[in-house]
Amino acid sequence: MISFRSRLFVASAVIFGLVSVEALAEDGVFKDKIIFGQVAALEGPAKALGLGMRQGILAAFAEANRAGGIAGRQLELKSVDDSYEPEKMIEAMKKMLSEDKVFAIVGPVGTPTANAGQPIATNAKVPFIGPFTGAEFLRNPYKRYVVNIRSSYFQETEAWIEHLTKDLGITKIAILYQDDTFGLAGLDGVKIAMAKRNMSLVASGTFKRNTTAVKSALLEILKANPEAVVTVGPYKPIAEFIKLARQAKMDAVFVAISFVGSDALAQEMGDSGAGVIVSQVVPFPGDKSVPVVASYQAALAALAPDAKPGFVSLEGYLVGRLVIEALKRIPGEPTREALLDAITNTGTFDLGGIKLIYGPAKNQGMDQVFFTILQADGSFKSVTRLNK
Repeated sequence: MISFRSRLFVASAVIFGLVSVEALAEDGVFKDKIIFGQVAALEGPAKALGLGMRQGILAAFAEANRAGGIAGRQLELKSVDDSYEPEKMIEAMKKMLSEDKVFAIVGPVGTPTANAGQPIATNAKVPFIGPFTGAEFLRNPYKRYVVNIRSSYFQETEAWIEHLTKDLGITKIAILYQDDTFGLAGLDGVKIAMAKRNMSLVASGTFKRNTTAVKSALLEILKANPEAVVTVGPYKPIAEFIKLARQAKMDAVFVAISFVGSDALAQEMGDSGAGVIVSQVVPFPGDKSVPVVASYQAALAALAPDAKPGFVSLEGYLVGRLVIEALKRIPGEPTREALLDAITNTGTFDLGGIKLIYGPAKNQGMDQVFFTILQADGSFKSVTRLNK
């Protein structure tokens, strides 16, 4: 609480020109712009994820800026690489908040990195918006300074087991997961979903983050002769595993989590990716019948005419759109607390065919899980059920 004497001093300083009015605003807020920060993998084997999220957010911001910005303020994004490593995330977050003084963090990528960076943002009371992860610790218990867009990993893994068992009649399921908080979040979700059905995994295998060292995991999983292998990891190691498994004549259904980065996975798989199932937490990026997808495609084309619509950049666009819509609902000058209040108090944001729903104890906007199947030509087909 600022004392009366302090307020009087500040007011006097402004009147006599000792302090600029701009300097009194919330960090990242200026007379003509609002600066947001992103810490994500922009280099290394997971860079397609950070770059995709960045591109989507930039498309949304540029769209708003062309329309005059928010009350005359342009939206800017400062992105810094963490190479999908928690230590780099910590360093970058501290710099973002203490030196760059951004208004909020948007579009960070990954569970282990979010686990490292989110507490720093929360301790500073800085909004941490749209992390590209479905980790449960960002949802439960409720965290005011975290705003999620996507469904949780528990919801994705429940959908996996539901469809594998009901649609395909599969009972022998193995898992490949990254050996860190991300992989363990997926593993926990699968175990919970299987326990509900009185089932258990027939095998499991792990690999280290930022590597493609999956051969030991493959040998372990091969022994169990599974009917399906569910995978929790980014595109490079997952693609390597599936290619090696198919070379080893493993006759199984392969399922990947949304974080995999679908378009990058398709590129890594080449002509050997047909039939791989990927769960998604955003609509199909080529479906213009969904109004927000049509808006996304137009915004992306305006930002980067050669860019191909994709699941990751669409998620980034949805993050950007939520920020924009929340800013529009702030009465008076934008502050971090006012931004969070706008999201909570508005409750439902209809972006056009997709609704994000928030509340006093709900910081996750979407609860939907979509299914896609990789085709032989590298494209994805959207499906509502899995076919034998």
